[in-house]
Amino acid sequence: LACSHHQCAFPLNQNELCIWNTVTAQPLRLSGHHYSISALSFGSKINPLLVCSASCERVVVWNLDECTQKVQEGLTPRGIVIGTLLGMVLHVRFSPDDQQVAVCAGNRIYMLSAKSEAILAELDGHLAPVTAAEFCTWEKSMLISVSEDRTFKARKLCLSLFFFFLKVWDYSTSQLIYQSGVLTAFPLLSLLIDEENKQIITGCAEGQLWIFSLISDHNYRCVAHINLKKEQEKFCNKVRKSGKGIGQNTSKLCKTNNMRPEGSVETSLPILLIEHCDFLVCFHNEENISSALNTSYFWIGSSTGLLIINLANFELEASLAYKDYSDLSIRFAGSCALTRKAVNGKVLCLITSMFEDMTAVLEVNLAALVRTQQSDFLLCGNENSLSVIARVVMQCNTSYFFPFLNNHFFRVVELNYFAIGVKSTVKDQPLVFHNKIKSSGYTAAPQMTMFSPNNNLKKNEVSKWKTSCKCKSKEYPLESSPPIKQEKEISVTCKPTPICCIQYSGDGDMLACGLADKTVLIFNSNLTDTYKVFSGPDGAVNSVGWSHDKKWLVSASEDRTLRVWSVCNNEPALILGKEKFHKTVRFAQFYFIDAFILLCCGAEFHLLSFHLDTTKDDLKRYKQRSVCKLVQKFPMASTMEITSLSAVNDFYSYIVLTAGSNRTLEVFDLNAGCSTAVIPEVHTRSVHQICQNKGSSFSTQQPEAYNLFMTTAAGDGIKLWDLRTLR
Repeated sequence: LACSHHQCAFPLNQNELCIWNTVTAQPLRLSGHHYSISALSFGSKINPLLVCSASCERVVVWNLDECTQKVQEGLTPRGIVIGTLLGMVLHVRFSPDDQQVAVCAGNRIYMLSAKSEAILAELDGHLAPVTAAEFCTWEKSMLISVSEDRTFKARKLCLSLFFFFLKVWDYSTSQLIYQSGVLTAFPLLSLLIDEENKQIITGCAEGQLWIFSLISDHNYRCVAHINLKKEQEKFCNKVRKSGKGIGQNTSKLCKTNNMRPEGSVETSLPILLIEHCDFLVCFHNEENISSALNTSYFWIGSSTGLLIINLANFELEASLAYKDYSDLSIRFAGSCALTRKAVNGKVLCLITSMFEDMTAVLEVNLAALVRTQQSDFLLCGNENSLSVIARVVMQCNTSYFFPFLNNHFFRVVELNYFAIGVKSTVKDQPLVFHNKIKSSGYTAAPQMTMFSPNNNLKKNEVSKWKTSCKCKSKEYPLESSPPIKQEKEISVTCKPTPICCIQYSGDGDMLACGLADKTVLIFNSNLTDTYKVFSGPDGAVNSVGWSHDKKWLVSASEDRTLRVWSVCNNEPALILGKEKFHKTVRFAQFYFIDAFILLCCGAEFHLLSFHLDTTKDDLKRYKQRSVCKLVQKFPMASTMEITSLSAVNDFYSYIVLTAGSNRTLEVFDLNAGCSTAVIPEVHTRSVHQICQNKGSSFSTQQPEAYNLFMTTAAGDGIKLWDLRTLR
């Protein structure tokens, strides 16, 4: 089958070619083959529009303009025979300039002239029938092909093995450039070249997609491997939760393996076709969608339906199942073809039945298909979406922000929501006995002088203060390239010791390192000197975190203890022992501009309030005066352990992100005191780090930029997410 703009090409009566015009609804019947037509392809150019048809005895190129004119004149149209007796042809493809035709016959590829019967090149090397071939548009004389190598060996206690390869050819010299290894145990059926990203996409008979990079420095590395069955189940679960419908019968498409009715069978998902998707037609009348459309989309045609995949996140955007439409008599397709460009917002799809002699033409309204399934996910910035920066600006106490703090004994009185982190506290005062006994100092905050200028600075102190202010207010040059050169390397210990965690302070002046030898080191930013060395934990240090004012450092270690260190003192200001935690504390940080401490322990994270006091009593010098209290525990659903946690401390934010060992990402809103969103199967493995955009002292950003965060997992790359759409 083949489609191009308003034209559809398909075999009629096996050996007759039918060109059906969807505008005029008039068929053009072309005769020239004696055997069944096995491959079809339209030319790359519109004027003139060429069609190549192939059978086992000949390959013919037809000029549709000339054929239409001859039919109108009452003459029999004839095509140009460019090849004869090449064997069973499974695939034909025109070159970008329509001057050559690649014919995949058996395990060979013949390069034929599109104007005369001439074999320009013969490419062999495949050990089985070649199923698809594509020309590379930006590399001249480059051809990519996929094949299956099915070698049957009859041996006792041995299984037959099938090997499937991808080859890259230079057909001008018939030279093999690259041959991939074994990709799968199933035949590779389809192939597409993504010109924008310089990648190739290939699919097999079991619903697996592979994406390879064609950039010269990448050495044909595999960019992604996608299991369409799993992606389809995830998409159906997402649509079901959102309450959106799919087609006329939503229950059929969204049946997963666990919900399949009794007596039904599981169908495979062979990838028959991969084609470009004109996704821009869905948003031609909308605004603020440039960020969502800065990617490529592709159609995936299978035996059971059509899928649209997003090449940026490898997720499904829409799904159409043939069996969900009662007007369509074809339930399982043996072949399919799609138009590359949408006409009037609609895409033509041509399918043939796998078991019957039947062909159907579908007119798919792409915008309607996407809107009915994905409208909740494509809209950005709606009032129901999450945001790292809270939308309410007001002055109130902390118990309003966090409802679960009503009975809490640590209070932040008159908290200015967008202040710079200055807290007004109440000092202890002696009891005063009059007519009534009152505990003075706990009813209202005394008036405080927030800023009092110090005019007694010496001359050298003033110059130092000016110099430091100039350094801190310096803007980062946005036009400069990212740092790629190693400036300095130091050894932190005399013997090999793993560095478990590192973190810069917010101003970039100091770097904290947690080591496996139970110590915490603080370096200056240029790594020229060790500023401080903290020791005391009885296990490897898992996490270090700076306070907003850069005066405190919180660390968590394998011995199930948490320590808060003063940068000016070698002794910890606060120690939480093993009796507080039932499991190892994997991560700890300051939160809400140093008002709280967040830490994850097992499958839950704790919100702690604290008060730090570094003064010592001479009689009780070993008793710490700092206190800490558990505010609330937040469990993460259906996981054994929280593997990563992230929250913003540089400004006020309610959002806390957690990742679990079950490969899910959960979003908590501490203003509501509960979980607000769960994203399943974020990576193929457990997320080991969440990186939020927490702002910078050296550059200004738009408020929307703070809703971006990244996740990473071992062997699964890095993903960039938007909190507003949870994608």
